[in-house]
Amino acid sequence: MRYITVLKGSRPAGPPPEGLMAAIMDLGAEATASGALLDNAGLAPSAAGARVTVAAGELSVMDGPFAEAKEYISYAVYEVRSKEEAVEWASRFMQLHSDLWPDWQGECDVIKIMGPEDFGPPQ
Repeated sequence: MRYITVLKGSRPAGPPPEGLMAAIMDLGAEATASGALLDNAGLAPSAAGARVTVAAGELSVMDGPFAEAKEYISYAVYEVRSKEEAVEWASRFMQLHSDLWPDWQGECDVIKIMGPEDFGPPQ
């Protein structure tokens, strides 16, 4: 099963504390070596993006930044045996932030990526 984790957060003043990025890289290396981590990357601020919306049959495009207090920060794609395993990787990632950057606040959504196993047999 594949899951995508999407990290949202608000950045406290100043750079991330020393050691956080090294800890994140170590966790990423462990996840990659285990075969669980397939892809990950940081995401640019919403000011660099756009939102495409359909409402009442009308398509609209709005350039960022968006009004949300928390920005999308990064994503990771995991190949795991269960949702619980994906949640475990996400929890370990979030715990690093809690331990090494106590003023940081954020959330990580863990979302299943649909695959052929999620659909019935072909008709």
